[in-house]
Amino acid sequence: MMADKVKKQIQGWMYGVLLRPLITEKTTALSENGHVAFVVDPRATKNVIKVAIEAIYDVKVEGVNILNLKGKTKRFRGKVGTRKDVKKAYVRLAKGEKIELAKA
Repeated sequence: MMADKVKKQIQGWMYGVLLRPLITEKTTALSENGHVAFVVDPRATKNVIKVAIEAIYDVKVEGVNILNLKGKTKRFRGKVGTRKDVKKAYVRLAKGEKIELAKA
C-alpha cells in the first residue's frame, strides 16, 4: 500500500534518485552477502530509494540504510574550499536476489 503511494509520487523522478553505484573494496565485499551501495539524491528517503531500486532493477529489497557525509573542508593553493556533501544508500536485497553492477 505504502509502496504504491510512493511509486506514484516519484514516477518522473525515479531514475534521478539513484545517481550512481558505489563500487569500492568495502561494497564489493558486502555484495557477497546480498548488499549493494548507491550514491543517491540528497532529498531521497528510504521508501523512495526502495521503490526506485525495486522498479529499476526488478528485485526485492529487504532494507535500506542511509549515510549522510558532510563535505570536508580542504585547502588548495592557500584558498579554502569545501567538497560536496554525499548521501549513500546501503541496500539489503532479499535472499536469492542479485544486482550486477560491475561486470568483469
